[in-house]
Amino acid sequence: MQIRRAVVVGAGVAGLAVAGALSRAGCKVTVLERSERLRADRVGLLVWPNGVHALRALGLGPGLDEIAVPVTETVIRRPDGRVLTRSSMLALGERLGAPVVAVHQPDLHDALVAALGDVEIHTGVHIDAIHTAGNRPPAVGDGSQWWEADLVVAADGISSVVRLALAPEAGVTPAGYTTWRAVVPPHRLPDGITFGESVGAGYRFLITPLGSRGVAWVAVVPGAARPESPEVQLELLRRYFDGWHSPVGELIAATRPEELRQEAVADLDPLPRRFGFTMGGGGVAFVGDAAHAMTPNLGQGACLALEDAVTLGRLMAAPEPSLEVVLSRYDRLRRRRATRLVRRSRRLGMFFGARGRFAVGARNTLLSAAPSGLLSRANAIAAAWLPPE
Repeated sequence: MQIRRAVVVGAGVAGLAVAGALSRAGCKVTVLERSERLRADRVGLLVWPNGVHALRALGLGPGLDEIAVPVTETVIRRPDGRVLTRSSMLALGERLGAPVVAVHQPDLHDALVAALGDVEIHTGVHIDAIHTAGNRPPAVGDGSQWWEADLVVAADGISSVVRLALAPEAGVTPAGYTTWRAVVPPHRLPDGITFGESVGAGYRFLITPLGSRGVAWVAVVPGAARPESPEVQLELLRRYFDGWHSPVGELIAATRPEELRQEAVADLDPLPRRFGFTMGGGGVAFVGDAAHAMTPNLGQGACLALEDAVTLGRLMAAPEPSLEVVLSRYDRLRRRRATRLVRRSRRLGMFFGARGRFAVGARNTLLSAAPSGLLSRANAIAAAWLPPE
């Protein structure tokens, strides 16, 4: 069997997962990372049943058990603490054959690195060009060197240079709100903090316990990213969420400026017309945010990236598949699902981000009148995925 060469651009969750999957499929893999070292933001991640299935397929099941914190229930509250709805994550996990868990992203990152196998990694590489002309395999370059491969995988995020060259129709569209994230270590917080989300008029606050790693929180605020220093941003967050129920204020107060991560939320609209391209003697595939960057409302960004990695790896491992067949099947298996979830997440963001007295009242009434049903259906649809045979 011919050993194929693969170059993966980007070493986030998507890049590391697909690099490991392709290596296990028999490819000779090179990873090119922009940062000077492999690292992950210190934030919390939800891994839904589809993501757990994907990690198990990647061989990370035992490792996940060591770093994951089970999520048994999600509770949505008003700013005053009144419960609007509850959803059982245990029931969802039993229904879909895998649990809902929370992880500290650096722990997941380390597990993916440990599972890479014989993969060559180059850091500090700023890819700024891709060559796809003629009969030679595609190549990516940084201005001083080119890396040629049978398969180039774009895992370089929402601002992907590779995607921009091959699918310029995919546009980065601001969502109109900004998130702040942090993880507060346990010694600064009281015990007993539980998973949940609180929703106000355009403002939201999500709390995710991470066991020995502490508690992760996410604040969602209407408007663009703030240019001020992290110290000033924390003060602004204190004002935005002043008077919200405990432990919202305590979490913000316990956060240090260097722990704060701000992100102006955006997604891709439209998505690339294809997730896989063949040219010359090889092809290019998009994975993760480079293919389908989405708003965080479904919590499915990392999970979809893991699905991409498993799918592409299994297709490449099939007996003597042509790259044309592999990339055609990959596009067919991934683009329709991704398109549906990107749109669903966008709509959910509009629903939870309701502003104005009438809109907020209607949202809260709907959540209260349909306890668990509304969100359970949305989560079940998003998380209902199994690795392809």
